Amino acid sequence: MSSRTRSRPAVIAHRGYAGVAPENTVGAAVRAADRDETTMIEIDVQPAACGTPVVVHDERLEGTRLRDGRPLTDAEGFVWEMPLEGVRDARVLGTDETVPTLAALLEAVPEAVGVNVELKNPGATDLRFGETLAPDERDARRAVWAPFVERVVAECRAFDGDLLFSSFCEGALAALREAAPEYAAAPLIWDDLEAGLTIADRYDCEAIHPPRNAVAGVPLATTVYAGLPAAEPAIDVLERAHADGRAVNVWTVETWGQFEQLAAAGVDGIIADYPGFGT
Repeated sequence: MSSRTRSRPAVIAHRGYAGVAPENTVGAAVRAADRDETTMIEIDVQPAACGTPVVVHDERLEGTRLRDGRPLTDAEGFVWEMPLEGVRDARVLGTDETVPTLAALLEAVPEAVGVNVELKNPGATDLRFGETLAPDERDARRAVWAPFVERVVAECRAFDGDLLFSSFCEGALAALREAAPEYAAAPLIWDDLEAGLTIADRYDCEAIHPPRNAVAGVPLATTVYAGLPAAEPAIDVLERAHADGRAVNVWTVETWGQFEQLAAAGVDGIIADYPGFGT
């Protein structure tokens, strides 16, 4: 999302509003797009064994945690080791919805709704998650991500709506800037606010995506979430980002109260698990 002035934050549907729909599926994306408050849909991408980008969050098809007592899909194994047909046949959360390719999901989303593509995993176990890289490491990590990021960008070329790419991994953003510098980018922040701001500066990112308890002066800041403790942040990421002309899109909101706190603080976008907050 751009840093233009808004009366209310943009609502970004987390995995297609994962709180009410089978996450990261075509059906979830279509239903999310049909809601007036939805500005953008957030999705996660990884490669199947052939390198085709598919839309799924966890590195294993059964999931790395249960969702309301259910495995993520009825298939098992690392996503990037599974043939494409096996990934596309995997049923999500006990429904008839299956894991889609990125191309199939983008084809189903109207271009009036943007898509936030999170570069989740290039098919590797060593991700260098949430950290800044020394100069001699950046080229190596960019090379790990580059083949997959290039495939993702190629699939996205057919989509004429707004696109925003995000990642917890600096290597992914480095590969994106090399492959498609025209697209908007944002670092996802985990437990190191300064690292996220440094990466945003390093790649001239249009936005940053901190967790919901990272905004100074908000009651949520004194709650435990993601990688941050229950303490007032030492860095005002909202002030720093806005001073640099960057949007701040916060993840992940689950209640009306959380949404209203962050809206009052002046964030630009809120990544939400449930619809209805932005109305």
